[in-house]
Order: sequence, then C-alpha cells, then structure tokens
Amino acid sequence: MKAIILAGGYAKRLWPLTKDTPKPLLEVGGKEIITRIIEKLDKCKEFDELIISTNAKFEKKFKDYISNLKTDKKVILITEPTLGEGEKLGAIGGLNFLIDHLKIKHDVLIIGGDNIFEFDVKEFLEFHKKNNASVVALKNLEDIGLLKQYGLCVVDKKKKIVEFQEKPEQPHSLLVATACYLFKLEDFLLIKKYLAEGNSKDASGLFVAWLIKHTNVCGFVFKEDWFDIGSFESLDEARKIYSKEEGG
Repeated sequence: MKAIILAGGYAKRLWPLTKDTPKPLLEVGGKEIITRIIEKLDKCKEFDELIISTNAKFEKKFKDYISNLKTDKKVILITEPTLGEGEKLGAIGGLNFLIDHLKIKHDVLIIGGDNIFEFDVKEFLEFHKKNNASVVALKNLEDIGLLKQYGLCVVDKKKKIVEFQEKPEQPHSLLVATACYLFKLEDFLLIKKYLAEGNSKDASGLFVAWLIKHTNVCGFVFKEDWFDIGSFESLDEARKIYSKEEGG
C-alpha cells in the first residue's frame, strides 16, 4: 500500500508565511506539519512507500527536507509542473496527475499535508479492512460557524456515508470530512471518470460526494484532536496546543 501526502498548494491565505515556504513545512510545536504526519505513518508496516506530491515552486524545499528526513519508508517526491496559484492542478487534478505518473496497484492512503491529527492510523486501516470500502476520516464538531466552512457527511448506522454537503448554509450533520482518505484501488481510479464528466478539479470533498453515488464509502469517526491548518487562527491554535504538550 502507498501513502500519499498532498503538498501542492500555495496557501495564499497564510501569506506572507507561506509565500516562500510550503504550508506543510511550517512548524507547529517544534516540528513541521508534514513531519507529524510522517511520524504517524512510520508506525504502520502496511506502507512500503511514502509519496509527497508538491509543485515546481516548492520542489527544492521538499528535496532539502527529504534529504534530512529520518524514516524507514522509501520516500518519493512527485512534482506538478506549476509555479503559481493560477496554474495549480487542484486537489483532484493533482491526484489524477499521480495516477498518470505512478503505477499504483493497491489501495492508497491520502492525507492533506496541512492536517494535524491524533487518531491512530492503524485503527483507520483496520476500519477500512473490516468494511471493505473506501473510507473518509470524520471529526465531530459542534461549532455551527465552523461547520459551514467544511464538507460534512451524514452516515447511517453502519457508518456508510449517505450524504455529503460541501460548505452548507444549513448543516445536516456535525461530522466534518477531514483530508484523510483510504481509497480502494478501483475507487481511486474512478477519478478519471469523475474528471471526464467535467467535474471540479479542486475540492477533494466533491469527489467524495460523487463517489458515494457510485459505490460504498464509509466514515471513520474519531474523537482525537484534529487541526486543519488553513488560516492564521487555526495555525495559532495548533501552536498553542502543541507548545503546551512539549513544554514550550
């Protein structure tokens, strides 16, 4: 199984911090965001390769990072040929680029490189195997204002996702879809069909909304901490939490 970390964005909402530094390489509690993700993946023997997907602008930054990275996994850097916001492929376009450039023959774990999470990846994998379905990690939030900023999932008693709402004005659920996915190979390859139908290349949640109409997708609901580093507020909040934990 391959693990893919998406790090191809330009994070303009965090400029000037991210003007010359990719968001996954920002430090939180003395560690880069992406390092926190990799430490979780290092504990899982199921992954033989770790793929980092970035863009041409930040390619050297990630090459330097990987050269100093301590991990037992084989690390592969895939570079999208874009240099700015106007050229970016989008989250789904980036995954399509990976399908074209990698010989993926097994299920894939995909994590947005700006996610910090504390759930156990092994439990995520076990849930995926038990249900024999693609899986989205879901976090319960009760702040209505925040719910309107995310993709939300409605699940049935068997944890099957039966509805997906992208940034709804009237939320039908408290379950936020995080950028942590485990796709069965055949579902992952459906990205080709999704794009061929003219659907959006940007938000990965829109692919999930499309996918639940074509196959079973389950929601892995976790209670542990999760931070989506998409704003100065969320970055500051994460830094406060992790600096306390590490005695900062």
